[in-house]
Amino acid sequence: MVFGGRSAEHEVSLVSAASVIHALDKEKYEIVPIGITPEGRWLTASDALKLLREKAKVDQYPEHLIVPNPQRKGLVSLNWTLTSPAVYHVDVLFPVLHGPYGEDGTIQGLFELADLPYVGAAVLGSAVGMDKVIQKQLLQHAKIPTAPGVWFFHKEFSENQKELLTAIERKLRYPCFVKPANLGSSVGISKAHNRKELLAAISLAGEYDRKILVEKGIQKAREIECSVLGNQEPIASVPGEIIPSGEFYDYDAKYVDGKSKAAIPAKLPKNVVRKIRDLSIKAFKVLDCEGMARVDFLVRGNGTRVYVNEINTIPGFTPISMYPKLWEASGIRYSELLDRLIRLALDRYRERKKLKTVYDPKSTWYRE
Repeated sequence: MVFGGRSAEHEVSLVSAASVIHALDKEKYEIVPIGITPEGRWLTASDALKLLREKAKVDQYPEHLIVPNPQRKGLVSLNWTLTSPAVYHVDVLFPVLHGPYGEDGTIQGLFELADLPYVGAAVLGSAVGMDKVIQKQLLQHAKIPTAPGVWFFHKEFSENQKELLTAIERKLRYPCFVKPANLGSSVGISKAHNRKELLAAISLAGEYDRKILVEKGIQKAREIECSVLGNQEPIASVPGEIIPSGEFYDYDAKYVDGKSKAAIPAKLPKNVVRKIRDLSIKAFKVLDCEGMARVDFLVRGNGTRVYVNEINTIPGFTPISMYPKLWEASGIRYSELLDRLIRLALDRYRERKKLKTVYDPKSTWYRE
């Protein structure tokens, strides 16, 4: 279990990890906690989750890392002794890391180099799932409806502010949403109703990412979410509706004030439910996802217009998170869901191990 990480979503990851650890069958699994501090230090103490929650000093604890050596098959100690094992072997990794350095393909690349099976999307799916700009471009290319948007680099905005403001106001109008391109949990996202708020929102988003996305606000939109599970043949859950406590489903509405509500299943016509489930699976495949994802939608009225808002390749697993709740409502209990995710990780690993990684050319030209 890998949690924490160098991300603004560090605290959310800790809550997700606690929920997953609690739900895993202890008679079936031996859980090895791998906590990553906000500074990037790897902590493998048995109480790693508690230590990260308390923001305790961890310098005195031994550090173990996954190294890009397929012969190791586990965690390698940086300060091993004859009485302390050099390697802790692991069978499968379950990353519950949200945001950059955990959900964006970076740590998945390390897992691949280490030749270890892991839960969730691989490098490409993780990367495009994290980047809201690339994700939107791929979805639009596949004729999947998304809200109109404008993106730019923060540096570019500081150099061409007037032109970009004019382009945003002409194409999108107000209200609009401003987002860091690579972050989740609504961190750094603002709703702007005028130019003054737009400038403040761009400044805030620029604190979290060098690339910024501004999207048209879909008026009177309902926030609908759908969970996806599987590899090449994914299935979709029943959709659920988020009823935010604030003007939109921001970080406080998600995790802090406790006033947001969820309606599961969402009250939608059957044809709209079918459309949302179909679009969820299509988006999952287009973005090269595997294992799990939650697809978020904006729906006008009873479904006259349906837009894919974004996909989350490592959705939240907190007690209030929609991903496991939607599967519970679809007939898959939390513990069974975790079992399936682990089996999917192992299935993909076995399938990929059958592929050739060595080519034997007909001549030895490369030696000459």
